[in-house]
Amino acid sequence: MTKSLKPLLIVGSDTGVGKTVLTAALASYWLTYGNDPEPNASLGIYKPLQSGFGDREFYDQTFALSQTLAEITPLYFETPVAPAIAAIKEGKEINLALIWQQFQKLQQQKRCLLIESLGGLGSPITNEYIVADLAHDWALETILVVPVRLGGISQAIANVALANSCKVKLRGIVLSCSQVYSPTEIEEFTPPEMISRLASIPVLGVLPYINDLNDISQLAQAASALDIERIFTYSHKSK
Repeated sequence: MTKSLKPLLIVGSDTGVGKTVLTAALASYWLTYGNDPEPNASLGIYKPLQSGFGDREFYDQTFALSQTLAEITPLYFETPVAPAIAAIKEGKEINLALIWQQFQKLQQQKRCLLIESLGGLGSPITNEYIVADLAHDWALETILVVPVRLGGISQAIANVALANSCKVKLRGIVLSCSQVYSPTEIEEFTPPEMISRLASIPVLGVLPYINDLNDISQLAQAASALDIERIFTYSHKSK
């Protein structure tokens, strides 16, 4: 039996709130502190769908993953809009079976599998299927990224309500800084204790602003300030 992390889905309360930064920080933490004999080979990063140039290319360039671009993102669209819309514009289909099969393959191969969602829990994958549905159907442990900014409290509460209604396994919230904020500013914009109390879910830490997303040591240090023991949970599986 091999000790492995449960696959972890990282979703946002909106687009551009820090999902990629948190995913990169957790990947860097695994590479730096994971105590795995082959950390690069055992790390998997999965973005099932992507529209336009961006995240999968960043992961490919930053981490020495044993994955091709197609294995990181099996459904890729040129048009930088929601995949459900991009597919229509490009005359393609959203193949849910394909992304499920690739997920299962990576789950068997990797001891740490991080899955970055497109958009938020309410983002459409097809005309009838949203990210929250995928999180539920795949039984994924999920972390919600909420930005430190005015309106963050409302975003957190609304997304937790959606997660609860769709029976998503929401492990907690990570607050993400898009710029340098003081502790006072964080408390004013997105007070962790208030969010945790109103949403009835733990806030697992604040991800600080990271000025160099290619610096694995800086990313790993940022992740180490989070409640890693509650973010990473272990399962046992045969290899």
